Amino acid sequence: MNACLLCPRLCGTDRDGGQKGYCSQGDVMKISRIALHPFEEPPISGEKGSGTVFFCGCSLGCVFCQNKAISCRDAQGREYGIDELAGEMLRLRDEGATNINLVTATHFTDKVAATLEKVRPKLGIPVVWNSSGYERVDTLRMLDGLVDIYLPDFKYASVELAERYSSAPDYPGVAIGAIKEMHRQVGKYEYAPDGTLKKGVVIRHLVLPSHRRDSMNALRLLSEAFPVSDVLLSLMSQYTPDFALDTPYRELHRRVTRFEYESVLDVAVGLGFDGFSQSKESAVKDYTPDF
Repeated sequence: MNACLLCPRLCGTDRDGGQKGYCSQGDVMKISRIALHPFEEPPISGEKGSGTVFFCGCSLGCVFCQNKAISCRDAQGREYGIDELAGEMLRLRDEGATNINLVTATHFTDKVAATLEKVRPKLGIPVVWNSSGYERVDTLRMLDGLVDIYLPDFKYASVELAERYSSAPDYPGVAIGAIKEMHRQVGKYEYAPDGTLKKGVVIRHLVLPSHRRDSMNALRLLSEAFPVSDVLLSLMSQYTPDFALDTPYRELHRRVTRFEYESVLDVAVGLGFDGFSQSKESAVKDYTPDF
């Protein structure tokens, strides 16, 4: 961490020396919320909820981020060491969590891997890696054998959109490579007898207003990169402009229309994807956790 290369930004910041990286974080894990969360995909939430651990900071930084309150440079949270976080994971399990869901932890991958090595033999429930998809393959290999379910975004097919909204023109290629590594590690998805997800890759794609054709292209890229029968697709209509109204991108200042979403959904079905879709009622900020 004296020259951090954990994420594709390769910022080289001396985080061990007290500096903050592109992710806005130092070397100690900072977490904003640890709690059961009922609003993931049904087989991930299960009956009592997914045991979510929301990490502060982010190495991507999308302008429309619904978790902006904790991904920004001034995010409020608590610092945790490896032993304390391991204890929190066991507490979530004891409260009935379907799994342990690690949200936006890329910039703490080394610390999280050390935590999982310590706690996994006692955990007894799956571990979910919930990320933007903007990951280095070398970093993901730290998690090989420690994560059961990968839950990455695939946000853009277009280099231009990735640059415009996330300052990451390399996003499409980097994310495809990262998801290929995730698939290599955990293989084809499997359900447990109770209908919850036991292992596999669930790829999330959020349809953005005015960009349905990019969404269609994103699904085509995914169908060329993986056997569609091996992965699940979560096609989301939950975009809400509440978190982008302070940006100059007027095309983001509205919700997705039914036509936009359903035309993308038709392409997903035509490509043979299995997985999850959302109703229009999901496009409200009420589903964002209270950080």
